[in-house]
Amino acid sequence: MTLEDLKAYGANTEEGLARCLNNEAFYLRMVNLALADKNFDGLKQAMDAGDARAAFEAAHALKGSIGNVALTPIYQPACALTELLRGADALPDGGGALLTEIMAQREKALKL
Repeated sequence: MTLEDLKAYGANTEEGLARCLNNEAFYLRMVNLALADKNFDGLKQAMDAGDARAAFEAAHALKGSIGNVALTPIYQPACALTELLRGADALPDGGGALLTEIMAQREKALKL
């Protein structure tokens, strides 16, 4: 994975690098850590189980970790899902499509 790969993918590498003190190696390491976040699995499990509260917690955590490294293609649907789930007692319509997008974008990023 390179900065050029991430730019082509749609990440805001300038923003992500700035958060990592413009240290490219550190930024790339943080991107890999964010993509390995256990909350991806937790989000899928919670959504599959219909647990809106646990899904919110996982989506919110992902929003933070992915946002810190500016992986925009994952961050945008994670933000949308977080807001959709905020205060929900049951899984709202549209959540499944956002989950699918989050997971698909993660897979694309993992292949970089």
